[in-house]
Amino acid sequence: MSEKPWTVVSVAGVGLIGGSFALALRKAGFTGKIIGVSSQETVRAALDRGVIDEALPLREAAAQSDLVYLAQPIGKILSTLDDLDPYVFSGTLITDAGSTKSAIVARAAKRIQRGRFIGGHPMAGKESRGVEHADADLFRGRPYVLTSRDATLERWIRRIGARVVILDAAEHDRLVALTSHLPQLISTALAGAIAAAPEACEVAGPAAIDLTRLAMSPFEIWRDILSTNAEAIDRALDEFIAKLEELRRSLGDGGIQTAFERAAASARMLRRS
Repeated sequence: MSEKPWTVVSVAGVGLIGGSFALALRKAGFTGKIIGVSSQETVRAALDRGVIDEALPLREAAAQSDLVYLAQPIGKILSTLDDLDPYVFSGTLITDAGSTKSAIVARAAKRIQRGRFIGGHPMAGKESRGVEHADADLFRGRPYVLTSRDATLERWIRRIGARVVILDAAEHDRLVALTSHLPQLISTALAGAIAAAPEACEVAGPAAIDLTRLAMSPFEIWRDILSTNAEAIDRALDEFIAKLEELRRSLGDGGIQTAFERAAASARMLRRS
């Protein structure tokens, strides 16, 4: 478990999550240098907002960093891991913010030798993307999953207001398939069903609006998530379809009240946690 203080942090992918992490570090008292690695347009906006101190190519940034934070799309994280290791210090900590973990952790185990890799996933976000929407309080009160332990990383995650949860990669992917990926697909399916009856829009109320919000998520965000967690998502869909079939059967046998009561208890438990 590392206790070495950080003096230089590089953020690869200075969008909503990467930019928010940089701002959160500053708000939590980090006084070192934060380097941004992203497109010219993005780093210009990040510099203008004071999100980062300097913009550099990844190799130059990594070569001087105590922490390299990969906040890119999953496919880009995988390709970055293929190229990153020769340019970091021996023992440099590398972590990511990808929404699935098994593929990323497996790639890091093969490609990262000089550095140390810990998979990460902050359970936070917004509908809006980009560094202009970065928020120092984005992670406050939210779970932040790590796939292994590191004292310094955990301490900073707590300082930014998040709650550290330690899970191995497979268990993370199983759980987020239920709590994140399945809700996206449910919302997508419901919006598709409503689209088949356009006149339903005339009588749609808050329930339809709330439940179809995720259906507006851009597919480019979800492409890599769905492909790198397909097995766990398939199992989650099986479980959900089985629950729908139970509800269908209970409509005719009077068991629907029990299903509502159990679901309400589960929903209350989610909100308490």
